[in-house]
Amino acid sequence: MKDNTSKRKDYGYRWLVWGIMCTAYVIVFFHRVATGVVADNLMAEFGVTGAALGSLGAVYFYVYSVMQIPSGVLADTLGARITVAAGTMLAGTGSIVFGMAPNIGAAYIGRFLVGLGVSVVFVAILKVQSVWFKESEFGTLSGLTAFIGNGGALLAGTPLALAVSYFSWRTVFVIIGVISIVISVLNYIIVRNRPEDAGLPPVMPGGEKKEDTSSKPGILASIRTVVTNKHTWPGFVAFAGFAGAILSFTGMWGVPYVMTVYGLDKTGASSYITVAMAGLMIGSFFAGAVSDRMGSRKRPLSVYGAVNLLVWLLLIMWNGGKPPIEFLYPLLFLLGLSSAGFVITWAVGKEVNPPQIAGTAIGTLNIGGFLGPSILQPLMGYVLELNWAGHTVNGIRVYSQAAYTKALSLCAVAVMMAVVSIFFIKETNCRNIS
Repeated sequence: MKDNTSKRKDYGYRWLVWGIMCTAYVIVFFHRVATGVVADNLMAEFGVTGAALGSLGAVYFYVYSVMQIPSGVLADTLGARITVAAGTMLAGTGSIVFGMAPNIGAAYIGRFLVGLGVSVVFVAILKVQSVWFKESEFGTLSGLTAFIGNGGALLAGTPLALAVSYFSWRTVFVIIGVISIVISVLNYIIVRNRPEDAGLPPVMPGGEKKEDTSSKPGILASIRTVVTNKHTWPGFVAFAGFAGAILSFTGMWGVPYVMTVYGLDKTGASSYITVAMAGLMIGSFFAGAVSDRMGSRKRPLSVYGAVNLLVWLLLIMWNGGKPPIEFLYPLLFLLGLSSAGFVITWAVGKEVNPPQIAGTAIGTLNIGGFLGPSILQPLMGYVLELNWAGHTVNGIRVYSQAAYTKALSLCAVAVMMAVVSIFFIKETNCRNIS
């Protein structure tokens, strides 16, 4: 029998399991915002309008939203290992299809495959964390997972813009697809659903308790419980508003906005979006910890929301929608940092519903986070198109500063709705109250 020191060394394997799954999560975030950096390339290549481009970017969010609850079912039935390996393989294939698309229709198919593939990763990681790590480590690991995942968004900023300038956007997406397939294979080889599958004892002393399936509601009953709980929906709306605004900006319209309004090239403009993503990355890591330390969900979320709304109002009202460029870096960093308050809504969704259906509750809440940008991103494109003055450069439609101000106003409206919804959130004091 192995002694405790040997067992501790064996459990170093859990970090390898978690780490390789996090590389898949980096791919998730990369695709979430990458189309914004190549927006002008896509418009020129396929000759599409802003409305069509917004719909192309939103395909990812449509399928991601629909797949949140099924992702939990797949992780529970097939296991996280096969779910993530298959999902990342599909996303890699979709990225290659997108990079080689001869027309906008094929690009839609590629984007759909990417969204379908990456949609299963986050829930599967949470599933693995729950059995490979102690319960007391779960919150910290979730924050660290979000922090690492957001690193993919940083790669989809300035580094992607530089790569596109040296190669082509098509080459970059094909390469990302190949890397995704390699990560898929590594997940299948390395990841195990439980410590026992790797020949290790359970993490918790005394082994895992057998799940009492007789008292656990079925899938449909669990969904019914969550969706009929009035306390589920304020957090859903808050997540939809905050995530919809920041992901529509960083994932599609932020780079074209900075290029047009401030006259910067793509690399320079993408650096400002990278700063916003850095703020979101840092904010995601600390939001949950701040809430836990305060022993409150509603109060810190209210502060995050108020700051986020203020920054959006400054972006659309200061100097006619063109804040002085020397203030743009700190403004966008604060925009990302305050948007991360939506992380707290995950805890709210879990704590206002029965513990035995926490996965279903979080999955349902996650739908809001991706339903928001799936609606807002194409709607912003539609507003830009309505306000297009007919100006083009090298076959690319160029929208005016006034048009972008109107489009960004939709983000402010979404965040305003989120802030209002916070007043209706049930304070849980960081414990389950169902």
